[in-house]
Amino acid sequence: MVTDAEVNTKIEEIRRDLSDYDVVLYMKGDKDIPMCGFSAQVVNILKFLQVDFETRDVLKDPILRQAIKVHANWPTLPQLYIQGTFIGGCDIVTELYNSGELKEMLP
Repeated sequence: MVTDAEVNTKIEEIRRDLSDYDVVLYMKGDKDIPMCGFSAQVVNILKFLQVDFETRDVLKDPILRQAIKVHANWPTLPQLYIQGTFIGGCDIVTELYNSGELKEMLP
């Protein structure tokens, strides 16, 4: 069981990641080996747009998996952040990509 203290500590790590990197994707797997279709979809979009991005694998870290959901107040994964701002999950990222808005949001 994950404790509140563990979640709070992990949220601090998340905040550091979001400060250190322009684009971060919290996902199942990583950019080289996505472990679910939704994560793979977002990775493919970012790669197609030739974005430099970091990934964090929530499958390797159950505390991170809980903490990222608390941090964003968003229950599902993947979660995309651009310049520290939560953008959304697979459906939202796909819609933004299809409309051309995602490309405009990227650094």
